[in-house]
Amino acid sequence: MPTVISAPPAVETMLDRLGLGLGRQADAQIARSVPVEAPIAIEIGGIGYAVMMATPSDLVDYAMGFALSEGLAAGPGDILDIQTHPVEGGWVVRLQLPPGGRDKAIARARVRVTESSCGLCGIDNIAQVLRPLPPVTAQITVERDAISQALADLPNHQPLSQQTGAVHAAAFCSPAGEIVMVREDVGRHNALDKLVGAMARTGLDPATGFFLLTARCSYELVEKTVRAGCPMLVTISAPTTLAAERATKAGLTLVTLARADAALVVSGLENIAADD
Repeated sequence: MPTVISAPPAVETMLDRLGLGLGRQADAQIARSVPVEAPIAIEIGGIGYAVMMATPSDLVDYAMGFALSEGLAAGPGDILDIQTHPVEGGWVVRLQLPPGGRDKAIARARVRVTESSCGLCGIDNIAQVLRPLPPVTAQITVERDAISQALADLPNHQPLSQQTGAVHAAAFCSPAGEIVMVREDVGRHNALDKLVGAMARTGLDPATGFFLLTARCSYELVEKTVRAGCPMLVTISAPTTLAAERATKAGLTLVTLARADAALVVSGLENIAADD
């Protein structure tokens, strides 16, 4: 069973900061809430695997989602134990995997050159980074109105964003546009890993809905969505070329630049139904 030593803070308050007046506005002393960003060291089988910069909340969800996104575990049952421990300046998350996953992590750790929350930047072989994604097999049809509804409702599920205005959210939505689960983090990749981990831990099937992210659509988010088995990704900002290419080849429905009144469909237009 996962072990969390204590619940880390996700938000801190910085007092006595100067609110700089611009134009005709006067300066003022203000108290401002800011999100916590801390190094999270991930150890697998006692071996240091990665150090990520993240908001240290929902760390069990994050660790599980990270292991699944990295391909170190095929499902939550492959993760034998997760323990989190505060250390000087940050947190350590320790995962125990079966021998196959542990051996893969050790081999990967030996060739990781840099660390990033995308989970792929440390692979030093470009061919490995661009290896084909598994094809998306799940199929859902989503009406345009459902996307608008989810976008409108998302701010009501973002408590950290409401406090700080400085974190990303990853939401899982039903085909009808109902927001089922949300996770937040200073990093867009971390937020999605937390969501994937939370869904795996609670038995929510990503194949039954779509992901909605408050971020630009980078290829890493496409990778994580496809590997999670989710058939549709909606982001509020624009896609990169590689994200569009990878989504199209994998058969992922990708909707970007999503606003209340418009969106850019990169791939899978046939899965977006016209409203009645």
